[in-house]
Amino acid sequence: MRCPRSDRSYNCCTADIYSCLCPHRNKMLFNQTSLADCLQEWEGLEKDFQRVQETHRLYKQKLEEVSKLQDSCSNAIARQRKKLKELTVSLEECKETPSPEEMNAINGIQGSIKDRPNVFFEMESFLPKKNGLYLSLVLGNVNVTLLNKHSKFAYKDEYEKFKLVLTVLLLVFSFTCRFVFSYRALDALFNFLLVWYYCTLTIRESILISNGSRIKGWWVFHHYVFCFLSGVMLTWPEGILYQMFRNQFLTYCLYQSFVQFLQYYYQSGCLYRLRALGESHNMDLTVEGFQSWMWRGLTFLLPFLFFGHFWQLYNGLTLFRMAQLPECKEWQVFMCGCSYLVLFMGNFSTTLGVVYHKYIHNQDKSKSL
Repeated sequence: MRCPRSDRSYNCCTADIYSCLCPHRNKMLFNQTSLADCLQEWEGLEKDFQRVQETHRLYKQKLEEVSKLQDSCSNAIARQRKKLKELTVSLEECKETPSPEEMNAINGIQGSIKDRPNVFFEMESFLPKKNGLYLSLVLGNVNVTLLNKHSKFAYKDEYEKFKLVLTVLLLVFSFTCRFVFSYRALDALFNFLLVWYYCTLTIRESILISNGSRIKGWWVFHHYVFCFLSGVMLTWPEGILYQMFRNQFLTYCLYQSFVQFLQYYYQSGCLYRLRALGESHNMDLTVEGFQSWMWRGLTFLLPFLFFGHFWQLYNGLTLFRMAQLPECKEWQVFMCGCSYLVLFMGNFSTTLGVVYHKYIHNQDKSKSL
């Protein structure tokens, strides 16, 4: 009798020996199966490729249609502006001898005309426009307009995060230069970081303005001044006068970074609340000064801001006194003094103007009650 187990072992061994003796047979079966799978996969890819081509064709067609619509909207807005100017002049002429009914009609039309610029501004924030002088010099004639709200808000949010990260980095860097290390090379690296930071801010802010952000002109211009000031500090050679001003400059930078961090932290929260209430524009940004919308909960920042403004004045006066010293040979001393004086006058007058307008508004409001 045969043992069943031995038969099974014999068959298994025979199959193993056959597979070892004829490996090409298994390889052929495997290759045939793989080739069939590859052919099936290729057929699926071919069909998908046809769909991709059709989708891309439709995409290019829609782009051409969008481009034509953009040109049509831009031309229509330009015509509207021209006609409204002509109508405004005509209405002023009609005001000479109007009847009460005509006067009411004229006032109603003029009120509607005053609202049109804001509507046109919103429309144009989604339309391509010619870059300003600064963007044209830096980027050339490149369209920087983002075509949907999500892209605009994402770019604005990335700008805010960039400011926060660099503010913290500058805070740590200025503290290190002021209290830990005293090397001219490290100071130069810090000033180079300031130049790069403010150059980048000016470019990003110009792009945001093209996309509908409403930033006061001074808060953009003062970044150009800071960029120039940092560049001059970068070229200031090592010497007695540099060492005389170094600690004062680094301490001011440390304080400025601290105040900017406070402003970002509280302004971002305030803007979020105002947007939720529908009282703020989606593209409003945190700034390094004070604006009218900050009266709700941010007035405590005013003492910090005014102290920083007067510190800029103190820096300017210090540098002007240093420029009068006999040993002063560096042109950087006088140029830095002028820059700080410009910063003080611009920052102080702009912040004071916001406070004054708010005071007048409250006075008018109390009189009306």
